[in-house]
Amino acid sequence: MFEVGKMYPPKDHKERVDRYRENAELVRCNADLIKRLSEEIEVEPKRYIYANYAGLICKKAADLLFGDSPIYSAGEEASIEQSALDRIVKDNTLNTTNYEMAHGNAYRGDSFYKIKWAQEYRGILPESQDPYRAVIESQNAAYVFPETVPGNAKKVAAYHIAVPIAFHEEGRIRWELHVETHVPGEITFSKFEMTALTTRNDEVTSWTITEELEGVEAPLKTGVPAPLIVHVPNFSFDDSWCGLDDISEHRALFREINNRLTQIASILDKHADPILTVPSGVLEDGPDGVPQQRAAFAKVFEVVDSGSVVPQYVTWDGQLESAFKELDKLIDTLLTTSELPPIALGKENAGTSGATGLAVKYRMNPLLSKIARKRQYFDKALTEALFIAQLLEQAQSNGSINYAPTKPHIIFSDGLPTDDREQAEIAQIRTGGKPTMSVRDAVKRLDGLTDEQAEQAMSRIDDDEKRVNGTVASTIFNEVVA
Repeated sequence: MFEVGKMYPPKDHKERVDRYRENAELVRCNADLIKRLSEEIEVEPKRYIYANYAGLICKKAADLLFGDSPIYSAGEEASIEQSALDRIVKDNTLNTTNYEMAHGNAYRGDSFYKIKWAQEYRGILPESQDPYRAVIESQNAAYVFPETVPGNAKKVAAYHIAVPIAFHEEGRIRWELHVETHVPGEITFSKFEMTALTTRNDEVTSWTITEELEGVEAPLKTGVPAPLIVHVPNFSFDDSWCGLDDISEHRALFREINNRLTQIASILDKHADPILTVPSGVLEDGPDGVPQQRAAFAKVFEVVDSGSVVPQYVTWDGQLESAFKELDKLIDTLLTTSELPPIALGKENAGTSGATGLAVKYRMNPLLSKIARKRQYFDKALTEALFIAQLLEQAQSNGSINYAPTKPHIIFSDGLPTDDREQAEIAQIRTGGKPTMSVRDAVKRLDGLTDEQAEQAMSRIDDDEKRVNGTVASTIFNEVVA
């Protein structure tokens, strides 16, 4: 895939890498994008209105997937396997990594977990302060080039991670390509000299490989019978490993919505500063006897007419009503095709009109189905990544870490807020009115208290009950009054 004379990125992957870059621009909404879009409709960039629906679609997907941390289970709660799994998840701040990958996955279509045995600060600190551990991190999908098994486009045999690196030397930029090839049990390394081939918006987008460099690292034995790269497609077909994103199919709608918003704003600006027409003779004559008119400043014109002319403002029939109707239809089409119901954006029945949690959930069904589809891919990939991390620990720790690597069971949250009252009513019906929560747990949950603080609160509650509903000993009636 990487040889002298060939292009980087490889031709078979260039379209995919370009799609990553273009969709990232839509989501991040940079100045170059606004300039190019405004030129299409001949509007000043500062007057172009960009509603970032692409970013909204990606954020909603990430919020419902990993807004709440999943529960990772490896067996008994107090088992050594569960402790090891919790440690790996915590050390890698895995929920933050998952959230960022879910967001990127929505506009790229592909994400990759990379597992490695390394120090957190990559050797800056001594091993006594920064020990080696199993690291799970996100790998930039634009630098990953899977190689499939012949005859099976879904089965990946090797993952190539190829990163272009610029070196500034003597007033020029020298490019090198550093390649890691991940196969089961081994990682091999190679380096190449490159020359820049094409640029886009002052960014080099393709290179030509000119020379293979010597002095690369020796192959690294991982001790794990699987590549240390795990692919997470956003959605994929059964005839290709490559994932599909949530943005590309909506590009025309994004462009038309933003153009329509910009044109409506332009029409309203013209209506806010109209031109005034007045009868002939109202303006003062100049030295040459011609009425003085400075339309660019005063925006007043004399109208010569045989009949009577009433002073009035000239307004432009911009078909605003039709423009707003089209805008509503465009937004409705976008939300429908992106499986994003209006209630998910708080546009209607967002919990303030008496709708129950179950009713809200039914209205959210298109989005929940979309998230369930994404969750299947993340469940498979996360399970595999955590299992590989455990195997890597066993292989690289020289026997200092001893437990049985386990494929975890992952329980995802649906991401929706819980209707506590509705849940309590359901519990009351199912238990026949029996209590389902202790007083201590209720106090802890409602007030966010620790065990000790909850005990103190309960003690004060008991004291108040004794004071208000206190009783006296019956022996007072036995006292003899002199």
